Amino acid sequence: MRFNRATALGLLVPALALGVAACGDDDEPSGGGSSAEGTTTTGGTASGTLTVRSSLPLQGAQRPQTTDLVNGIKLALKQANNKAGNFNIKYISKDDSSAQAGTWTAENVSANARAAAQDDSTVALIGEFNSGASAISIPILSDAKVPQVSPANTAVGLTSDEPGADPGTPQKYYPSGFRNYVRIVPKDTIQGAALATIMKEDGCQKVAMTNDKEVYGAGLAKNIELAAKKQQLNIIFNEGIDPKAPNYRSLASRAKSQGADCFVYSGITSNNGVQIYKDFSAALPSAKLYGPDGVAETGFFDPKEGGIPASVAKKVKLTVATLSPDSYGEAGAKFFADYEKEYGEKNPNPYSIYGYEAMSLVLDAIERSQTGKREDIVKALFATEDRDSPLGTYSIDENGDTTLTDYGVYKVEKGQQVFLKSVKAAT
Repeated sequence: MRFNRATALGLLVPALALGVAACGDDDEPSGGGSSAEGTTTTGGTASGTLTVRSSLPLQGAQRPQTTDLVNGIKLALKQANNKAGNFNIKYISKDDSSAQAGTWTAENVSANARAAAQDDSTVALIGEFNSGASAISIPILSDAKVPQVSPANTAVGLTSDEPGADPGTPQKYYPSGFRNYVRIVPKDTIQGAALATIMKEDGCQKVAMTNDKEVYGAGLAKNIELAAKKQQLNIIFNEGIDPKAPNYRSLASRAKSQGADCFVYSGITSNNGVQIYKDFSAALPSAKLYGPDGVAETGFFDPKEGGIPASVAKKVKLTVATLSPDSYGEAGAKFFADYEKEYGEKNPNPYSIYGYEAMSLVLDAIERSQTGKREDIVKALFATEDRDSPLGTYSIDENGDTTLTDYGVYKVEKGQQVFLKSVKAAT
């Protein structure tokens, strides 16, 4: 999900020396008690208090998603009685966004990662929500050997050099060579195939595509192109856009002149996503419109938040790794029932279940590590196999990717995402 090239490439900051006590906010530990040194051993069993942090954009258009995601994290920890094995677990939620930016900022992401690296008690970070943010935090956390679990990232290059990844990835994100990062959502090779699959199913003949030139958007566009070629779906052009352009009428006119009957944007809302859908909808009034998880937020689909108008929304379908609550089986149904009981919300944002599973996986890995040490927790994360979860049964592969592959297809109705179906992408 969502990757910013300019900020990511310039801020691959190495971690500062470990052992420095974190300070600042009241919720920050005052120092001491490392996972390696601060635990006690009684009868061969390690115990003590460990810290799990999250770094997520808690302001701006993504706030409804991340608020429920954090609630899912808290619910998992509460149900575990704030413990993982014999360890007591403290949770610290950090904001990687700013009010001015309305989204994550490189400064906040790197500050959160450094705080996690320097606090000896911190043994895992849940985040980031945006792939571009993880491009900044992974090198810092990898250098400090802090386990990182993302509940939302999809950019291919964070974990592998498969199609859609930038040259030199993923190695450049792990300068120390230590792989510390796993994710529980399918990567963009799967999302690209999912978008191509639904466009093919919907009878698209000529697809116009634009991307926002960022690593997430440009990479996903490549994945869509490759999947479309395999399915004999005609992409008539894939054009990078200027996100600061006042409009995209000339591109939309080009699509019309070339007979486009479908349009897909590969990018994020904040890169002028709303404007580009308005312009293509006006030029292609009968065309079907598609988008990825990069625009699956209120800032895109809710007119009250500056999103697309209803006349455009009715033509749009979106792909998101989250599914309908009734698609997750008994464990998923129990999660949503427990969430409603805890927070009084019957239909939380779908990312709530990913927050819940991210914390659940971290707690499980801490327990399986037995020692509570960062490196042992990372080993446990990568050793995850056939894990039964609210998301379904999955494993973590050698790259840190989940084996889950289903994507949800959503329509937009009355300023809300409405689940249509799940799609098994034809890769």
